[in-house]
Amino acid sequence: MLINLGRALMVCVWAFLLLNLIHPYPAPLKYFINVALFFMVIMHGLQLVLMRATQPKEGPKLSGALQAKIFFFGVFELLAWQKKQLPKQ
Repeated sequence: MLINLGRALMVCVWAFLLLNLIHPYPAPLKYFINVALFFMVIMHGLQLVLMRATQPKEGPKLSGALQAKIFFFGVFELLAWQKKQLPKQ
């Protein structure tokens, strides 16, 4: 439930940041939003690279769709993926 709320909020954040590229906000705010977008792309990309690097070589590979979801939703998708991987008790 809360993971889905986090995903929805992340979609709103991406939409807000990307909207600045299409229709720029007023001068001081647009620079801050551009920096925030750059930081978000770098951090989510780094998170994806670290996730791929920690996967075992002989284990199942991450699909392209899962990698895209990890990039766009960040930690919320990692929490959902971890929840699926844990054995049921």
